Amino acid sequence: MLKNAPGVLEGIPFVLLFFFFCLLTLFFSFVFQSGAFSFLSIIFFILLLFTLYFFRDPERTCELSAGDNFTRHIVSPADGTVLDVIEIYEPKFLKCATTRISIFMSVFSVHVNRAPVEGKIGYIHYHPGKFISAFKEKASLDNEQISIGVVQTHEDGSEKRLLFTLIAGLIARRIILWKKNADSLRSGERIGMIRFGSRVDLYLPGGSRVIVKKGEKVFAGKTVVGYW
Repeated sequence: MLKNAPGVLEGIPFVLLFFFFCLLTLFFSFVFQSGAFSFLSIIFFILLLFTLYFFRDPERTCELSAGDNFTRHIVSPADGTVLDVIEIYEPKFLKCATTRISIFMSVFSVHVNRAPVEGKIGYIHYHPGKFISAFKEKASLDNEQISIGVVQTHEDGSEKRLLFTLIAGLIARRIILWKKNADSLRSGERIGMIRFGSRVDLYLPGGSRVIVKKGEKVFAGKTVVGYW
């Protein structure tokens, strides 16, 4: 079960840490009859509950309609709220005009990120940077981030490409990627996570059809955000 939920595994050290301090402060509160230690035990218990909630990793099924082509649909790579949908030039991998869907992940979102399409990873680039609030446009340029380019090859030899970028936010301090270059991906497969609040930018090539808009709630591996 845990093997299929790497997000849960990432949280185990934090769960054990807060569980230990919760028991320790509770023990001291009984030994010393101290209200301060009782208060601390409550704080650590709340942190323990939040950690269990944050590192949840639910199973997901894509919301495909009857007649949808599995290779054509693009699912959300992240849980959260669509910040904007804009036309922008992508210079790193696609090197063309694209539609960018930006998704903000709050600390209450599921933080496991998933592959938006099936294909093979053809590009990974890590950019060290700042920790500006993920709401701000500058976060796409200045924040610490990992970009993943996916190549989908069809039977006739034609290729389609897209790029998505995991971006650290004001609170997020670590981006974890469980995949490497040349790995094959299934649509909706778990690929990594960003710890404690963040943003994901998804770049779709020209000719793609976007079906989400600003302010919509989306779910990784489940919500179809467009077609190509």
